[in-house]
Amino acid sequence: MSNDIEQVIFNVADALRVPVLVLALAALAWVLYEVGAFVFELLERRRRDFGRLRRAVGTASEAIEGGNTQLAEQAVSSVAWSKSMATTLRFIVDHARAGDAGDLVSKALADFDFRSLRRLERTRILVRFGPALGLMGTLIPLAPALAGLAKGDVAALSSNLRVAFSITVLGLLIGALAFAVSLVRDRLYGQDLSDLQFVAAELVTS
Repeated sequence: MSNDIEQVIFNVADALRVPVLVLALAALAWVLYEVGAFVFELLERRRRDFGRLRRAVGTASEAIEGGNTQLAEQAVSSVAWSKSMATTLRFIVDHARAGDAGDLVSKALADFDFRSLRRLERTRILVRFGPALGLMGTLIPLAPALAGLAKGDVAALSSNLRVAFSITVLGLLIGALAFAVSLVRDRLYGQDLSDLQFVAAELVTS
């Protein structure tokens, strides 16, 4: 009975070998895409400047006072560093003079924060997912490698150990890249929220 259970466990682990390798490659492609998107986000924010933000808010405030909402939206769009931020800025401008503007804008800012957290989750998952796949990909080939060692099959031993060590490096690389991207993005999105709060404080009537 014990041998049967062990054989089932071995078969399950062996069956996971190819899916784990495929998932590891998919995770690598995913993290490389996120790194590319992250570089683009950094380039977009290289123009971030508080003076520019104040000028944009001043122009928007004057436009709102004059009833020109379109001009106000154009002014604040120049300091929108993402589509989500642009959407929230337009909402602030459109509702800046509403009777319940304070509550509406507070909800819009909270929704922006939630969207930022959801965006961060994409790389935060990889921080754990990459090393987990690397560990699974390391341990799974060890069983056939040890079997090859017992039989004196050096070729099987070498092949399986090469896979095991390679997937370990791949998993650690995925986790490291995802961690770095998540860390810096957390700061960037925090700055975005700070900019939005400043715009809201300047434009929304109490």
